[in-house]
Amino acid sequence: MKKLLTLTSLAVLLAACGGPKGPRAFTYATSGELTGLDPDLAYDGDTQGLLYNVYETLIAFEGETNDKIVPKLATDVPTRENGGIGKDGRTYRFPIRKGVKFHDGRELTPDDVRYSLLRFMLTDRDGGPSSLLLEPILGLTGTRDKDGKLKVAYAEAAKAVTVDGDAVVVRLKQPFGPFLAIMARWSYVVSRSWCKEKGDWDGEEKGWEKFNNLKADDSKLFAEANGTGPFRVERWDRVGRRIILGRHAGYWRAPAALERVVQLAVPEFATRRLLLQGGDADIIATPRPLLSQVEGVKGVVVRDGLPRLLTDPSLFFTFKINPSGNPDIGSGKLDGEGIPPDFFADRDVRKGFAYSFDYDALLNDTFKGKAARAVSSIPPGLAFRDAAAPHYDHDLKRAEAHFKKAWGGRVWEKGFRFTLTYNTGGDTREAACQILKKNVESLNPKFRVDVRGVEWAAFLDKAQRKLMPLFARGWTGDYPDAHNFAFPFYHRDGRYPSAQGYADATFDSLVEKAVREVDPKKRAALYSDIAKRAYEEVPSLLTVHPAGVYAMREDVQGFVDNAVLMGVDFYPLHR
Repeated sequence: MKKLLTLTSLAVLLAACGGPKGPRAFTYATSGELTGLDPDLAYDGDTQGLLYNVYETLIAFEGETNDKIVPKLATDVPTRENGGIGKDGRTYRFPIRKGVKFHDGRELTPDDVRYSLLRFMLTDRDGGPSSLLLEPILGLTGTRDKDGKLKVAYAEAAKAVTVDGDAVVVRLKQPFGPFLAIMARWSYVVSRSWCKEKGDWDGEEKGWEKFNNLKADDSKLFAEANGTGPFRVERWDRVGRRIILGRHAGYWRAPAALERVVQLAVPEFATRRLLLQGGDADIIATPRPLLSQVEGVKGVVVRDGLPRLLTDPSLFFTFKINPSGNPDIGSGKLDGEGIPPDFFADRDVRKGFAYSFDYDALLNDTFKGKAARAVSSIPPGLAFRDAAAPHYDHDLKRAEAHFKKAWGGRVWEKGFRFTLTYNTGGDTREAACQILKKNVESLNPKFRVDVRGVEWAAFLDKAQRKLMPLFARGWTGDYPDAHNFAFPFYHRDGRYPSAQGYADATFDSLVEKAVREVDPKKRAALYSDIAKRAYEEVPSLLTVHPAGVYAMREDVQGFVDNAVLMGVDFYPLHR
């Protein structure tokens, strides 16, 4: 029956790919489906990797490098030497390129750029990317206070981003070292007039608040896109979990070699492999545990050892679990048949899980040694990573000792049962979950951990609603700086603490001080302190920093991989 279902699924996917295709058509099969087309609200790798081909930024990283930034929609990268950065270190001037056309034929203007930067900040969806610009420009990590009330004024944002002739000027709250690196990945430009026609925010002060913290599918840009990138969205088939891109004929650079691109969400690796083997997919997302299944396949090559700014998988404890109709916590009590909503608030519980995990098994058996052991959230290759930071090792005796102390001894006496969740298609995350389950359950027959996979969109929703007691996910760098691995893991407004219901004033202070420290030695010391506190508090389990890998057809040419891209850059590809 399973084989029949796989063959049936494959037949459906082959039909979705459009049948026979020429040298100018291309298919990428990934594991996760898109969560929406609004570039200011989506915050997952598969979606942002796709949108990079549709929308463009003012500046960008050159090729595969993360230390050289080049102009894109701006004609210059601001520097002190060219007058683009003010003497105060807070003012940045971006001269805007002329003659750039959106996909609908409208011409890009500096006003569109200003509108786009303001929209990115002010939409500020829970769990979205807005903090990436809010933090350097307005000195805020979010637009709402702890009670959900707006704490930012439109006038302040409008004053920080202005148009001066053919340029857009951004004035930071205070000097912020990674600012240009952030702009190289997150300064997407949308058309103000097009957004207004769609019923989105018009860019004026009146009524902007109603566009703050929208649900992804409530956005007017959820299912439509109009960027300046080399590819335009032709159709998003949500039921078929595929999106079709067509070449943007009016692109300001040379047109892309490919005329048509299809990105498919195919959670099952076996199906992705069959698509690749048959030539119906050109590149597929390839989990390392299953890499051997594509090695040596005729017509297929493996690109391995790709540089990544990646901490994945990590396991995140939810400190304030939402108990409303939640089967993942069983009885909701510490009675052996469930856990209470604040189960992981006990540090001994968290330490018990930390010592239970077999880090070497994941590194050697799952990743085949193609990863670095995580001693902090900051991956190798970034400045300020403390390689000597204290970290947990597999030690079942110490795990047992902490579990016996947890909840005044009741955890060991009563036992527990809850669900540990990963996203379907996340094979390495599933492997991490199974490793943890095996070792925790070996300690006490009353300990039961149920492992379950959930499809990507539902997984993200459950995380933000705090429905998953413990979940496996990871972090790909938004930009190449240590702050981007400290803030999302440990600051209360970061991606994971906001989903975990976790807040720690000491963490907040350390993270905020570190990013604003200009002395490298002092900054390094602060990130070491963050790593030490992470070891003490254990808000999450850090496992490995993997290298990247793709399997692709041997005739694919022009493949360029960048560690912060999060997906495939289709523009340079050809056969």
